[in-house]
Amino acid sequence: MARMSPDRRRTAIVDAALAVMQRHGIAATTVRDVAAEMGTSSGLVHHYYASMDDLLADAFERAAGDDLRAVRAALVGPEPMDRLQQFLATYSRGDDDVAMQLWLDAWADAVRRPALQQTSRRLNEEWHALLVELIRDGVADGSMRCDEPDAAAWRLLSMLDGLALQGVAHRGAISPADAERWMRRSAELELGLERGRLTL
Repeated sequence: MARMSPDRRRTAIVDAALAVMQRHGIAATTVRDVAAEMGTSSGLVHHYYASMDDLLADAFERAAGDDLRAVRAALVGPEPMDRLQQFLATYSRGDDDVAMQLWLDAWADAVRRPALQQTSRRLNEEWHALLVELIRDGVADGSMRCDEPDAAAWRLLSMLDGLALQGVAHRGAISPADAERWMRRSAELELGLERGRLTL
């Protein structure tokens, strides 16, 4: 392997781990697989990551963090209702199961991997904070009605994640059209919106 700086080497290891995770799942990713993906030895991976948990957490952070940053960048404009529509659209990507599969893997494996649990929890809380801010802005401008933005955001995220994960884990059990309709109706009910307000 060509000589590179420690930072670039660490980035390359995370890239390789993420590639393996996306193909085989988090639980099945090993140091040997990551080394093979890079064309190097397991010893090099161990030199930069003493714990496989830390490596998996960093790789998950890369994928899930990039997704969160992309959504934040997409929530443009001052109108909370427009931002809510954009937020809901991020959960309607039927052609992108990879991100949701990684979340499913992370939640399943987090109980045995403290670093992965800490990372997934922090990112989950950042998604929640993003939605809470959006709801509070909607309440402030009168476009939404919600007495408990914090609780409403958790309920909505649980509904959205549950529907998205059903699509990944049990493909075909719920049609994408039904999932889309249910999540939008749930948002209408939580936020005091008239029926059909969030229909595409």
